[in-house]
Amino acid sequence: MAEQAVHLQVELTIHDGEFETFERVAQEMIAGTRAEPGALGYEWYLSSDGKRCVIYESYRDAGALLAHINGPVVQQGLPKLLQHSALSRCRVFGDPGPQAGAILTGFGAEIFPRWLGMATE
Repeated sequence: MAEQAVHLQVELTIHDGEFETFERVAQEMIAGTRAEPGALGYEWYLSSDGKRCVIYESYRDAGALLAHINGPVVQQGLPKLLQHSALSRCRVFGDPGPQAGAILTGFGAEIFPRWLGMATE
């Protein structure tokens, strides 16, 4: 069976007065992720009040997700981002693999293994 894509939904609450710095770090993280092989999507959504952000991430497979987690975007960018926000929720859809799964559950992520449906590819 072919490797399956893995998707994340990360929700952050932006600290009061920190939006401009949060946005700068987000732009850096987007630029870094754009260069990662296996990163299929990395979209950031902002609530109308500018206080909450939801990131939808998609990776080709568990290996691409692990490379993202171990790469500079997460290792250097995430600590910066969390200086200006708080992690509210993290959900993983699909099989992140044992290494990425352990790291993500350490952050409180909830993993939803694929159950039913069909892939588009």
